Amino acid sequence: MPGWGEILREINEEIKKLSELPPEERMKHPSPLDIVRRKYLCMLHQKTGRNVILYATKWSQPSPYPIPPGFVQIHEEDIHGFMGVIHGLKGDKLDLILHSPGGDPGATEALVSYLRKKFKDIRVIIPQAAMSAATMLACAANRIIMGKHSFLGPIDPQLIIQTPLGLRSVPAEAILEQFRWIQDECVKEPDKIRSWIPILQQYGPALLVEAKNAIDLSKELIYEWLKEYMFKGHKDAEEKAEKVANFLSDYQYFKSHSRHVNIDKARDLGLLVDELEDDQEFQDLVLSVFHATMITFDKTNAVKIIENHEGRAFIKHYGPHTMPMQLKQKQEKE
Repeated sequence: MPGWGEILREINEEIKKLSELPPEERMKHPSPLDIVRRKYLCMLHQKTGRNVILYATKWSQPSPYPIPPGFVQIHEEDIHGFMGVIHGLKGDKLDLILHSPGGDPGATEALVSYLRKKFKDIRVIIPQAAMSAATMLACAANRIIMGKHSFLGPIDPQLIIQTPLGLRSVPAEAILEQFRWIQDECVKEPDKIRSWIPILQQYGPALLVEAKNAIDLSKELIYEWLKEYMFKGHKDAEEKAEKVANFLSDYQYFKSHSRHVNIDKARDLGLLVDELEDDQEFQDLVLSVFHATMITFDKTNAVKIIENHEGRAFIKHYGPHTMPMQLKQKQEKE
């Protein structure tokens, strides 16, 4: 399997080839990072015969500058990226390679609705982790593919809140729990309200309602998607969907939004999960795409990539020299 080092060497070889071209040719040439990443996306398509789309963000890697949560989370604008990369694809089968911390449940609902209008058979491949709303997106698939190193997460939604320290992504259930804690303390010792006022002032008056609604929506959506897609045709579809939805939304069990659910636990819940390691060639290609993507995030200001196997990509940048989102046309075949 080409590991991180092998993929990096391959990219460096492309950089060397590029440096040998005349300056006018160099300007027209695709980025070496794009060439290698797209090569493995194309090879994965050739292996499976299915459409392949990569959806990954720079959330699990250290960054020399803070990246606002909205740049790496599932967001309404992602629909435009998917529209661009789905345009022209043939067939109703999709492999979605997913690496995301989650995001807005409403935006996730819109994305699932769009993908389901375009594809009848969807597999979500998780090369490392799909958390929160990305777990919800995975549960809208017909099947999930995970490795021994792959993880899902709890579906407790995150609310982005402006605080004196800047924007923060806070679990909705944690907000409700904190208010319950404040209420209990202040009933017993009313004078403690003074010490809580600075914290309470960070939250708007509708925040409790927003938090409760977000939790209810996330649980409702994952239940409906599991029943409609993954468990469709199962005589106990409703019971299975309810079991998964209840567990993944159980904040008291998870305690932390970042707690992981591995492949064994996902299968124990009843999710239809295939093991990435079952097919060595398939595993190698998926992980090569993933490694090339992580190197792209390391070497550029890209923070979100939506890209298909034909080389059409929607890329968002953020950093000291931020570039606008780009919809790149597929590179010419040699």
